[in-house]
Amino acid sequence: MKATIERATLLRCLSHVQSVVERRNTIPILSNVLIEADASGTLKIMATDLDLQVVESLSAVAVETSGAITVSAHLLFDIARKLPDGSQVSLEAADNRMTVKAGRSRFSLPTLPRDDFPVIVEGDLPTSFAIPAKLLAEMIDRTRFAISTEETRYYLNGIFLHVAEDDEPVLKAAATDGHRLARFTVPRPEGAEGMPDVIVPRKAIGELRKLLEEALDGNVQVDLSASKIRFSMGGEGGVTLTSKLIDGTFPDYSRVIPTGNDKLLKIDPRSFYEGVDRVATIATEKTRAVKMGLDTDKVTLSVTSPDNGAAAEEVPASYSSDGFEIGFNANYLKDILGQIDGDSVELHLADAGAPTLIRKNDKSPALYVLMPMRV
Repeated sequence: MKATIERATLLRCLSHVQSVVERRNTIPILSNVLIEADASGTLKIMATDLDLQVVESLSAVAVETSGAITVSAHLLFDIARKLPDGSQVSLEAADNRMTVKAGRSRFSLPTLPRDDFPVIVEGDLPTSFAIPAKLLAEMIDRTRFAISTEETRYYLNGIFLHVAEDDEPVLKAAATDGHRLARFTVPRPEGAEGMPDVIVPRKAIGELRKLLEEALDGNVQVDLSASKIRFSMGGEGGVTLTSKLIDGTFPDYSRVIPTGNDKLLKIDPRSFYEGVDRVATIATEKTRAVKMGLDTDKVTLSVTSPDNGAAAEEVPASYSSDGFEIGFNANYLKDILGQIDGDSVELHLADAGAPTLIRKNDKSPALYVLMPMRV
């Protein structure tokens, strides 16, 4: 195999694929990327960790000899990063080595045969639909902070995508770690009817979000079955991410979304966030709880720590129900408030022990539920 490629093009592509490759691997070939050069002048670069695979096609300056080889992902990425701007990189594979040349630099890297490189077999992906990349990015941003990191409840380690028939057909993304729930609802894309309920793993979500950053103006083609999902961005010569899905059942989260919370608090999310952030300064690991005292048209935030003393702050708000006190994990509350753009957020409360519903307003596609803490 012999090909020449612009350094900027190679670097951009390697930055996409190399983050899939785990730093520590018991299987040596999984540390490598597969590079395939085609006589038509395109280069295909692929990386996998056996659960997730990213393939990107790019145009080469020239392909003198077609062929395929695998080489260390992180090594090639580091070399490409350090090569001079604007240079052209020559990749040539022969005798179990790959020679990388650019300007006066020359590297000789060990390779492994392409036949050993594992490829995820997608099988049949019967559900297929397109969704604007911007919308998919927002679905991820508004929900992924609530993904659980507990390995024992592996079925919560991703975003749950499912279709439902509300007032109109919708597609919902949901994530929860048992303490908080985030859900984002969009109109059901054409072709998504009848799709199976799927849980997309956390790592796939993270890699997908990075790839979306460069494809925000276009659409993303989504193809899925009950066990695999594929996201294709950038049309011809774009990037394709294929991931296995989490094999488990996501809990019926709709049961924890409160419907009868009759106490309504309306408050500016920015000043509320900053108030929580300030009083939480003195909270320790043990006392991450911030106490909210609700009174007519104001909220008093307070934290008491046996080691660090006490803090309190009053934040003006719109509230006209009976006064009471409720406690929340300060970080969880900040995570949710950080998702609300606009100058008002609604908190629907019941009592100190019941889950609280948080949303911008009743038209908002995003909805959050937060469990209280004892304080």
